[in-house]
Amino acid sequence: MAASNPETAQKQTEEIEALSAIYGDEWCAVDEDEKIFCIRVSECLEDPKWTLCLQVILPPEYPTAAPPIYQLNAPWLQGQEHAELANTLEEIYIQNLGESILYLWVEKIREFLIEKSLSSDSGPDVKKSTEENDVEYEESSLDYQPYQECTALTLNFDLPERQEGEELPPIYHGNPITDRRSTFQAHLAPVVCPKQVKNVLAELYKNKKIANATHNIYAYRIYCEDKQTFLQDCEDDGETAAGGRLLHLMQILDVHNVLVVVSRWYGGILLGPDRFKHINNCARNILVEKNYANSAENLSKQTGKNKRIRKDKKKTEH
Repeated sequence: MAASNPETAQKQTEEIEALSAIYGDEWCAVDEDEKIFCIRVSECLEDPKWTLCLQVILPPEYPTAAPPIYQLNAPWLQGQEHAELANTLEEIYIQNLGESILYLWVEKIREFLIEKSLSSDSGPDVKKSTEENDVEYEESSLDYQPYQECTALTLNFDLPERQEGEELPPIYHGNPITDRRSTFQAHLAPVVCPKQVKNVLAELYKNKKIANATHNIYAYRIYCEDKQTFLQDCEDDGETAAGGRLLHLMQILDVHNVLVVVSRWYGGILLGPDRFKHINNCARNILVEKNYANSAENLSKQTGKNKRIRKDKKKTEH
């Protein structure tokens, strides 16, 4: 299925990659050429009672000028409930015309499942559940297009040394991922201004191993409270499109005031699109570990907690 233009194809690829990094094994590619994907959504990952599979086909015009073609698969989802959930998803699309909306759809479905779980002591009909056909999960191999919306910040590492007494933010290092002799490792630091970004990067480059990495891809997002806007930027460092995809992941996760650097040491074997998957997974893991982003499991727990609070509040008001 050919996309209508490079910009739309690029947006689709970025969204697919970000969702794959966020949801892991819950996300799968059914048919990459036809842009058919499926995500299994549950109200709780530990012991889910309510589960629904959202299958989507991304037409060439999505997200610029057309919605995804979708199907909601759950044996217990019928009649009025199906219609109401479908209407909700379509409203989300209308409210976000031209934007990537699959993440919003998935989390709205999760909220719906949490409501079902809270309003019912038992799960769906067991007999019906056993008739559900499981979707086979397979590895995706996407054709990544260059990210063109990110203007990288070129840092001058010949800047004067940090002034004495100037505080350097703490720098954390994630667990490395190795694939076919290439190694990826994420580094994270809290930042509130571009100068801190430069200082952290300069500090990282003092480490010979990091300085000698084949690529040091980074992205940062700083929230400017007075202007209520984000100051954000990224750098590919020779790994074309990697910085933009990293920034896109951070935007979807809505992280604030943080710099993420992913170092890659090339092992001599080309990884193709898998290199982008490892870069995003490294970044997501350290963001979750340092509580800048929720894992899919924690997200569902937190949403459930919020729903319970709202429900209890309603009871006390009557």
